[in-house]
Amino acid sequence: MFVPYGLMAWLGFRPRVIENARAINLIYQFWIHTEAIDRLGKAEEILNTPSHHRVHHGAQQEYLDKNYGGILITWDRLFGTFQREGERVRYGLTKNINTFNPVRIATHEYADIIRDVAKASSWKERLGYVFAHPGWGKKRQDEGREQPLTLAS
Repeated sequence: MFVPYGLMAWLGFRPRVIENARAINLIYQFWIHTEAIDRLGKAEEILNTPSHHRVHHGAQQEYLDKNYGGILITWDRLFGTFQREGERVRYGLTKNINTFNPVRIATHEYADIIRDVAKASSWKERLGYVFAHPGWGKKRQDEGREQPLTLAS
């Protein structure tokens, strides 16, 4: 989230204004991380709501790379990243990693990206692994990776 705030600094906003904007955004994030609130009617058209934010954390294919807005969902509508909540959201990773090691949890995706880039056959493919959406391009090399967990329904 540093890009909008960096832009604010570049445009001449005072540090106090930037910090207030960051604080408001952070405080807003607390209430949208819930399943206790379902849908909010007309507010869903403008604001990022708990329903929209559940989609943001979803592991299903149709929910990947969606609903980035901090407070306003209008930006996602404008840039084509909006997704309304349909089927019940399944939280987590697209591919679980079978570890409770916090270092591995925090770094596994970087290690996988580095491995994929090293094995890529072209610069286009290398750039795709770094900048494109999850699961982009050729199938990732799965040797040495943990198998997905089976989730009980």
